[in-house]
Amino acid sequence: MNIKQFTAEVRSAVDNRLNQLIESHIASSSLKEAMAYGVLLGGKRIRPYLTMAVAELCGAETNDALDAACAVELIHAYSLIHDDLPAMDDDELRRGHPTCHIKFGEATAVLAGDALQTLAFEVLSTNLETKLSSQRRIAMIQHLASASGAKGMCFGQALDLDATGRAIDELELEKIHRHKTGALIRASAALGVLAGNDESQQYLDHFCDFASWIGLAYQVYDDILDVVGNTEVMGKPQGSDEAHHKATYVALLGLDGASEKLLSLHQQALLSLNKIPYNTQKLETFSEILLKRDH
Repeated sequence: MNIKQFTAEVRSAVDNRLNQLIESHIASSSLKEAMAYGVLLGGKRIRPYLTMAVAELCGAETNDALDAACAVELIHAYSLIHDDLPAMDDDELRRGHPTCHIKFGEATAVLAGDALQTLAFEVLSTNLETKLSSQRRIAMIQHLASASGAKGMCFGQALDLDATGRAIDELELEKIHRHKTGALIRASAALGVLAGNDESQQYLDHFCDFASWIGLAYQVYDDILDVVGNTEVMGKPQGSDEAHHKATYVALLGLDGASEKLLSLHQQALLSLNKIPYNTQKLETFSEILLKRDH
């Protein structure tokens, strides 16, 4: 089973809800088209899957879990649109299709990313049917905002841009990816717990630790795929990191060293799950499939 098959049920639910949000909240325009293009055109839905799986273990109501998962994916989609821009990674292909700025122009792509970002927080703050306390909903917003901004993803992107074209060590590379990729994956797990029942809140740190290790492992494997992967399968050019002189684990450690690093990080993630007295087999299987994907 590949990762898209494994996440299919969650992906369908999340995509339906995202489509509903865009259709019902936004007037017809090129902005609306660009937003839908950016968030609905494919994707493995790894982050919302993690949110939904953790939320299920923590006894969350389905609608609360789904809104949390959609908020995470909206942030992820905005980040991809902006990362692809000429001023950032300057990519023309995403998920096998033209990137948002290639299809709609740079100005509309920037606005679409901005609008998807703000929609994420609207989703978390305006659910009138939820039974979650205001304090819990505020905590969800805080976790997502922190992971998205200057303490998390944006900081990681800035570090990554600064590192382009110069030699960095493994500690600096880890700092980049714990922020750029790992922060939002960690937040995905956090939102799943926070959507859950009171009893599950004591395990928030353990779920977040699992996600942190998986987030870093995900990036290591992404670096490996950039070297050994297939452009047609990945939906982006093979070797694009090298072409852009990006700092990667493969460039730093070699293929064998990066593979060893991947195995070590995965083991750390599984050790974090062992501290949680729930049946976490689904998360273990998720991590195994995620770190053997072909794209």
